[in-house]
Amino acid sequence: MFEVLQEKLSKVFKSITGRGRLTEKNISDAVRQVKLSLLEADVNYKVVKSFIDEVKKEALGEEVLKSFTPEQQFIKIIRDKLVQIMGEKAEPLHLKKRPSPIMLVGLQGSGKTTTAAKLANFLKKKGKNPLLVAADTYRPAAIDQLEKLGKMIDVEVFTGDRKNPVKIVEEAIKYAKDSVFDVMVVDTAGRLHIDDHMMDELVQIKKILEPDEVLLVVDAMTGQDAINSAKVFDEKLDITGFIVTKMDGDARGGVILSIRYITGKPVKFIGAGEKVDALEEFYPDRVASRILGMGDVLSLIEKIEQDMDREKMEKAAKKFMQAEFTLEDFLEQVKQIKKMGIDKIIEMLPAQFKTPDMDLAASEKELKKIEAIINSMTPEERRKPHIIDYSRKKRIAKGSGTKVQDINKLLRSYDDMKKLMKRMKRGRIPFIKGF
Repeated sequence: MFEVLQEKLSKVFKSITGRGRLTEKNISDAVRQVKLSLLEADVNYKVVKSFIDEVKKEALGEEVLKSFTPEQQFIKIIRDKLVQIMGEKAEPLHLKKRPSPIMLVGLQGSGKTTTAAKLANFLKKKGKNPLLVAADTYRPAAIDQLEKLGKMIDVEVFTGDRKNPVKIVEEAIKYAKDSVFDVMVVDTAGRLHIDDHMMDELVQIKKILEPDEVLLVVDAMTGQDAINSAKVFDEKLDITGFIVTKMDGDARGGVILSIRYITGKPVKFIGAGEKVDALEEFYPDRVASRILGMGDVLSLIEKIEQDMDREKMEKAAKKFMQAEFTLEDFLEQVKQIKKMGIDKIIEMLPAQFKTPDMDLAASEKELKKIEAIINSMTPEERRKPHIIDYSRKKRIAKGSGTKVQDINKLLRSYDDMKKLMKRMKRGRIPFIKGF
């Protein structure tokens, strides 16, 4: 996500770092490079023009030219303007009625059905009781797909007669009101392209549904085509916001940086991955920090709190501080990291914590290896690793498909961790040089 833009902007910032004072020529050159970076990232040219005009105006002011830290001032201006074009602040869902209808619209292939399930899962975790409504009767197996996803997240799916989308919505409203549901997430039909029949049907459904939110699901990888279709949908349906999907497959980020400025409607969520929990609330300031390589620690903390079992985390922390951390506890932590996704964790870290040769595939492979090794141990061996002799190591290596050297490496790491825990318990951890 944003890899192309991160790399380009990083080179721009390096070109002005360490110069002491900046001249108008230095700043003009840097601004020109920023402009090219944004255009290469497929940002709408109108957005780029407005953005660059604003940046240049502020960057050539006395505050930057006479500053003792001009590069930091310049980066701050870029960040502030990025936040500005993306909408200043997060725009939460505005759910007024009970049940509160949310209508998802978009072109076929944008990931709308999967997004409906992700949104229902998100709402469920927020304490809501959502009902999924399958009103896409055109795409083969769309209703079956939603039913399958509904089972995965334990959310009921209303299908009606599976033939008439308008009738399905009408019956779903009555069903939701008569039951205990407080939110309806309605998956409507998409098309390969916008046509009058499609829009007329959506307008009819909106009139019946009277939704609190009309969210357009757009595919980040379609670039400027997404912006063009967004304008048409907004004209016909007066949408309330966007969910931008497939952000994990788009290294540029042009849609995110363009769509709010062009339409005036906010991005409310971004989807980055196939899993049902791969939906994030959109925070312009956090995304701007990611683009500039500053990381997104707040979102990382929220993800940890959301994905990890709080009780297990507190129990593990207590054991760690009391130097009672076993390989069983270590295995539990590995499972939690795998659940979160090591790629998602690394993506949210600031640039200084990453290296150019960082191999995500190798890191995930290493986690799987550790998990296989510990799973091949007996419960007693996990609790008392010191009893693992050479014959046990051979058995564990055979059972996990690894080598004795891999067992030795894991046990050495565990011993080092135990030593660290004991020193922490005694309060004898020295300050790390340079901190």
